[in-house]
Amino acid sequence: MIIGSKLFYCENLPSTNSYAASLLKAREVPEGYVIYTNYQSAGRGHAGNKWESEENKNLLISVILYPTMINAAEQFQLSMMISLGICDFLHRYTEEISIKWPNDIYVNDDKIAGILIENSIMGETIEHTIAGIGININQVKFLSDAPNPVSLTNLTGAQYDLAECMGQLTADLDKRYKYLISGDRDRIKSDYISCLYRHNQWSNFRDLKGKFEGRISDVSDAGRLRVYLKDGNVREYSFKEIDFILKT
Repeated sequence: MIIGSKLFYCENLPSTNSYAASLLKAREVPEGYVIYTNYQSAGRGHAGNKWESEENKNLLISVILYPTMINAAEQFQLSMMISLGICDFLHRYTEEISIKWPNDIYVNDDKIAGILIENSIMGETIEHTIAGIGININQVKFLSDAPNPVSLTNLTGAQYDLAECMGQLTADLDKRYKYLISGDRDRIKSDYISCLYRHNQWSNFRDLKGKFEGRISDVSDAGRLRVYLKDGNVREYSFKEIDFILKT
């Protein structure tokens, strides 16, 4: 086992990703090292967003990896791999799970998990990766202005043992990471595409040109989203260049 072979727990932290970064500066850290906490005072999401998590209710972890098998241009492989590991874990408990590109994890139209991947790149090489993961497990009420949070408890009415969930999650992430190590990238990409939120469904979107109807078909190797339009054209988008219109 790589991911989860070493665990570090701290009752509360500003951010597990920030702690992982400081740890890497201070000493050598084994691959697969997992940092987890019950509470983050400054949990981070994409583009400076905050991640809300009630104390002692959810999974908050960061995983340190050294993905030397891929180069910097292929770094989206890591995003796909982590996303799929989380989906595998959630499939133990619920259905209708999808990945809202690039790596938000949804159940139906609600967000249950988020990922913040931070790569240290030197030239064409990824020196290390910190993969921060937040999964809503037992939280019932959400106080932030996030539009659509949901937890396993919201979905099922059950309460879950966080230590047991941690073991399951790290095992599922480890399995997916070993696909990457073995070079099974086609499987990772095909599984990711098949899990995409609104994949092959005509849906409403918004970009700089305004609202339009399109159909998600694929992602490029660099992680750009490909959307087919009804006139036969195809548009490609990087992160933050397209919005999903969740409600019409």
